[in-house]
Amino acid sequence: MSSYFVIVTCRNSENNIEEALLSLKAQTVSPSYVIVIDDGSKDRTADILRQLQSGWPSLHVITNPDLGYNIARVVSNWNKAIQYARDHRLPPADYHMISTDDTVYERDYAEKMMRHMDADKKIAIASGNYEDKDAIAPHGGGRFVRTEFFDRHHGLYPEKMGYESLVLYSATRHGYAFKVFNDVRFEHTRPLGKNHHFYEFGASMRTLGYHPLFALGRFFLYFASGKPTGRLGAIYMLYYYLSYKPKDTGYDSMHDREIRQYIRDYQFARIKRKLGV
Repeated sequence: MSSYFVIVTCRNSENNIEEALLSLKAQTVSPSYVIVIDDGSKDRTADILRQLQSGWPSLHVITNPDLGYNIARVVSNWNKAIQYARDHRLPPADYHMISTDDTVYERDYAEKMMRHMDADKKIAIASGNYEDKDAIAPHGGGRFVRTEFFDRHHGLYPEKMGYESLVLYSATRHGYAFKVFNDVRFEHTRPLGKNHHFYEFGASMRTLGYHPLFALGRFFLYFASGKPTGRLGAIYMLYYYLSYKPKDTGYDSMHDREIRQYIRDYQFARIKRKLGV
């Protein structure tokens, strides 16, 4: 069986973080280590993490100063965890797993994921599912990323909105695949979208160069099903896709022209296949 380590980001997570981390600790195949980035919590999160560390030597905690809530720091915190593992010479692993402060996994989640991915070396990124219907693209929480692919083509995550989708398209561009294993299950203890209006869902489709027909199809799918955004969230998503004005640099800027064109061509080809053209 292969090996993996886990990255968990949290902020003011006193109600969820212990259950989420104990779910990882209880896996039938244990992670080599877990790196938690506490992004300036002001509640009891830090105390809970210290208590868990006392009986869990492979639990590492990075504590950021309180700079207020900023969704853009999620990806920089992922990169901080990856760099921490390198700087501290933690054992290399075959995969890294992305988790969140509100995700709880079935006990053999990691074992099933690695068995599936070990059987097909072309799968670069995969996750299980928490929805009732089959999912197409891997979810953020529960995502496994193959080290061989990631280190060769990225090394760190791009610190721009749409970073999760960018890496999926990068996989296909380099001859890999991504997949959801719908028989591998996890759940969220907080409802998706409880605290935001899906700004990044829409805006990142612009920064990544999504084909307009693909974006419209996503809107109709989310609006009709009410998942994962809810109908109002689907409207927000489409609004921000249409109205977003990218910045010149930084987290809110466009991805490179070459990858944007690849994504648009990839999506248009999928649309034509769906239509039988």
